[in-house]
Amino acid sequence: MKPQQTDAYSLILEAIDVGDYKPGDRLVESELADRFGVSRTPIREALQRLETQSLLTRDGRSLIVASLDHNQLAELYVVRAELEALAAKLAARHATAEEIRVLSDMVEADRALLGDPGALARANRRFHKQVHLASHNRFLVQQLDLVHRSMALLATTSLAAQGRDSVALAEHEAIVTAIANRDETAAGDALRDHISKAFVTRLKLDSGGVSPVV
Repeated sequence: MKPQQTDAYSLILEAIDVGDYKPGDRLVESELADRFGVSRTPIREALQRLETQSLLTRDGRSLIVASLDHNQLAELYVVRAELEALAAKLAARHATAEEIRVLSDMVEADRALLGDPGALARANRRFHKQVHLASHNRFLVQQLDLVHRSMALLATTSLAAQGRDSVALAEHEAIVTAIANRDETAAGDALRDHISKAFVTRLKLDSGGVSPVV
């Protein structure tokens, strides 16, 4: 694949991931080409790839960012919880001392981001990716990349709920502690519980049961 093609795909995917394009938003080739300074051919190919991956869907002749219904969201979180738990378990077994130090440093650095849901969401993705890599299982990392790609379709982050940010950070700390202690069961349980609580918070956000940070 040509670098420009990869860049176009990555740029559009990142724009969806950070919320520049939300579920239901229409993506237009010419506008994307102007925005990213890329010719329309790689933009077209990137859009086709994203449609194949179900990140975009057709609305008549237009391509729009796809959305997840309640059942799809539940299915996604079930798979994510189990795969993430396995990653944490394997990280407790295989992570190097340096990788554990990086995870610990991430938790400490993220304390400065409390109250900023957008920045915390980006930091959260980096933290989870580091856990995935610490599992030292390339096939698991590939599957988790697919799951997290679908997570880009969620219009809001659960970290936007009042009080969720500090609780989530404490959960991250517990995950790192279990990995550092080489406690595979505790690490897996801690990450599975973390994902479960994030899902509950998201459901409450979607139903208006909790207030977002303003």
